[in-house]
Amino acid sequence: MFPELQSPASRRRFLKGAAGALAVPAGAALLGTLAQPAYADEGGLPDFAPVPAGSVGPTPNADGYYVGRIAGNLYWVTDSYYQSMFLTTTRGVVLVDAPPTIGNNLLRAIRDVTRANGRPSKVTHLVYSHSHADHIGAAGLFGSDVIRISHAATAPLLARAADPNRPLPTVTFHDKYRLRVGGESLNLAYHGPNHSPDNIFIYAPDYATLMLVDVLYPGWVPFKGLAVSQDIPDWIKAQSIAMGYPWHTFVGGHLGRLGVRADGAQQIRYMSDLEASTRSAIDSVDPTPYFAKYGPQGNSWAIFKTFLDAVAETAAAPVAAKYTGVLAAADVFTKDNAWALLESLRIDAGVLGPFGVRP
Repeated sequence: MFPELQSPASRRRFLKGAAGALAVPAGAALLGTLAQPAYADEGGLPDFAPVPAGSVGPTPNADGYYVGRIAGNLYWVTDSYYQSMFLTTTRGVVLVDAPPTIGNNLLRAIRDVTRANGRPSKVTHLVYSHSHADHIGAAGLFGSDVIRISHAATAPLLARAADPNRPLPTVTFHDKYRLRVGGESLNLAYHGPNHSPDNIFIYAPDYATLMLVDVLYPGWVPFKGLAVSQDIPDWIKAQSIAMGYPWHTFVGGHLGRLGVRADGAQQIRYMSDLEASTRSAIDSVDPTPYFAKYGPQGNSWAIFKTFLDAVAETAAAPVAAKYTGVLAAADVFTKDNAWALLESLRIDAGVLGPFGVRP
């Protein structure tokens, strides 16, 4: 009934092992309440600082996934790298996102849940958070009769991609959309571009749960380059918009655990510290050595690269030191995040440093 994505057995074994390596024993059983904070490996990691215990999620099962109840009929699935969310209803299942690394384990997770709660297992509706393949690249698993819902901007992006694993949406909206299925509901909203031009907010009002992908990273610093976001100022703004929703539980689309409100506040503090440090570094790092070294060669790009790298490194150092042991991977991606913020400050905010208006 559901076509298999092309996925070699060796890849599946790798994903099982990789998920297990990231996760630790859960404090709640399958289909129970949210897992309690787990304990990270205290032996340390090669090259990088250990992952704080509070940043780690529940252990995937032998097939490489964990499924748990958020509240009522709302559930989540993770492989410790990506996350999905689904509602079981009297008419079928409403799924939000279909990450390819979870893939067919989404079907297994849904069967686990619906077998236990006696509701239909068929996925009738699939919500796309946005167009990116790493979050909806397994959408092709759910057949041609599923109702696929997205923001209007998602459709042309998927049409351009022409990816059979990401079928075009069948229903689109511009600002708001209320999805009601079998006694359950989700409120979909678009608040402008952020990580991508089409990224939406998915709110489950009956369960005080918000899903917003690639914006907040509970327990971790944002992925490299501020989540490779296409609009950094609006990506930063989206964090505050998210905090304006009355949620208690947050589904961020990545990594192994759910979020609470303290996680959102923590990331906003991290970004505030990073911006202050980056602005200071733009003013304090002397560009003269880079002009002197590469100017005689006429190598303009070398001047820019070495100066901007020095600014990013200077900006990142105190922030990485402050958050190491607090947010996972603060020592891994803070320099990359400072570089992305630096470029945004230069081109979006006009903070040009030595490349400003010539006197």
